[in-house]
Amino acid sequence: MNATDATATPLCDALRASGNWNPNWEPFAELDPAWTEKFMAMGTAPMTSGFLDAKTIEFIAIAVDASCTHLYAPGVRRHIRKALELGATKEEITAVLQCVSVLGIHSMSVAAPILLEETAAHATRVEASHK
Repeated sequence: MNATDATATPLCDALRASGNWNPNWEPFAELDPAWTEKFMAMGTAPMTSGFLDAKTIEFIAIAVDASCTHLYAPGVRRHIRKALELGATKEEITAVLQCVSVLGIHSMSVAAPILLEETAAHATRVEASHK
């Protein structure tokens, strides 16, 4: 966002200043700063509500950033570092990563049956073409 924009984005600005801004969010902020500010407010509300302790928030952030739908290594690193600073153990963080790793199993549960069907169909076509 440039200085001539009328939309104030204090939360986005704070995230940038603190190093918690993902550069991939910049196009959103350019296209619609007000929407991006509202989105960031929604996304950070659970972290600022006080209902969850800081270490739990870091565990959730690690899980989100490490998930197969996100895969944001800089965030994983930042949140692991913060979790360790908050007293998390290597075993606790490993358990978080193990929990989130099962998200990817759905790729296999969708694709494996298709692979079996397609290889069977291919074999049938090959066999039919040799007759």
